Amino acid sequence: QVQLVESGGGLVQAGGSLRLSCAASGRTFRNNAMAWFRQAPGKEREFVATINWNGGSTYSTDSVKGRFTIARDNAKNTVYLQMNSLKPEDTAVYYCAARAWEPRSTRAYDYDYWGQGTQVTVSS
Repeated sequence: QVQLVESGGGLVQAGGSLRLSCAASGRTFRNNAMAWFRQAPGKEREFVATINWNGGSTYSTDSVKGRFTIARDNAKNTVYLQMNSLKPEDTAVYYCAARAWEPRSTRAYDYDYWGQGTQVTVSS
């Protein structure tokens, strides 16, 4: 059974940092694109960042560029999202996602596996 389990969310003040982790089990994703999405209350799920199989190619949405960094450790079957200079508008449930193959994508429907999400709340 494939599982993606997110951790690292929490409550932080504006300007602070958090590091989200997504640990995969049940199969290896070392050859697969992975991504982070988020969903704020009353809003649709939106793309945050994506990374290719070896970490050599990444892409993030404009609103987080320069503040968030996606990375992966294939030996640990884990993907990370380092979030710095957090803003109240970053408040959302953050979801990890994995494709069954490459390439990386910004579209949620391209991803085959999803985690349960982790809450990130940024206070002003």
